[in-house]
Amino acid sequence: MAHKSGFVNIIGSPNVGKSTLMNQLVGERLSIITSKSQTTRHRITGIVNSDDYQIVFSDTPGVLDPNYKLHENMMGFVNSAMKDADIILFVTDIYETKVNHERTLERLKKTSIPVLVLLNKIDQGNQELLEEKIAHWKNELPNSNVFPISALEGFGLEPIWEFIHTTLPESPPYFDKEDLTDRPLRFFISEMIREKIFETYKKEIPYATQVVVDSYKEEEDIVRIMATIFVERNSQKGIIIGHQGKKIKHVGIKSRQLIEKFIEKKVFIELRVKVDENWRSNDRKLESFGY
Repeated sequence: MAHKSGFVNIIGSPNVGKSTLMNQLVGERLSIITSKSQTTRHRITGIVNSDDYQIVFSDTPGVLDPNYKLHENMMGFVNSAMKDADIILFVTDIYETKVNHERTLERLKKTSIPVLVLLNKIDQGNQELLEEKIAHWKNELPNSNVFPISALEGFGLEPIWEFIHTTLPESPPYFDKEDLTDRPLRFFISEMIREKIFETYKKEIPYATQVVVDSYKEEEDIVRIMATIFVERNSQKGIIIGHQGKKIKHVGIKSRQLIEKFIEKKVFIELRVKVDENWRSNDRKLESFGY
């Protein structure tokens, strides 16, 4: 049997369950998940290998009309994912009435790339609503297949796998068969810290933060991590630290627990907070942060 390889890229509006789906398909917790929209900022790759195929999944930021230079760069990841995909998994959910970004929908209508519309969160709706949404998306994207799923419960994923295996082009692998992702470990550690920031703070604060892992030192029985949380204003720095440092201590504890599960080793983590004014609109800073 000829070897198959290809890029299966996941796109959709913010908070429809793209990252949950990505983690289910890859079988690893690579994308961070929170209840807040726009949590994912990068294009995150997860690789699934077997003897006769390699599937390169990509999770992408939610499509949106940019308010910051950061948002423009996030949409750049989405645009690149739409260009190099062999298969597009367009994720929506039972609550969405129209795509958050009209131009993305128009591109989906015109693309020659195979598109699967994945109607997520069906465990939260009834049969009448489900049928209504399926009919809606069949009308919007008549050249695609619509599959109802629950990414959280892992329901309805089998038809996705069947479609991918059938549709993938014949090709040698793009990455080493032992690779799980093309991202370095420090990236995932910074994402885990950022996840706990999103869970801990309210309103605009999480969106104004960026995390950089300054050092990662692996000793015999412990990994020592130092990371910096960047914010845009001094007032935000005070909120991140919290009264008597309680808030940042909480983030450190929760981050450490998550990182220990990921690397399967005891972790000591030290977090610092620095102000970098308007980093979300600064090209040089965005580039240094990997955007």
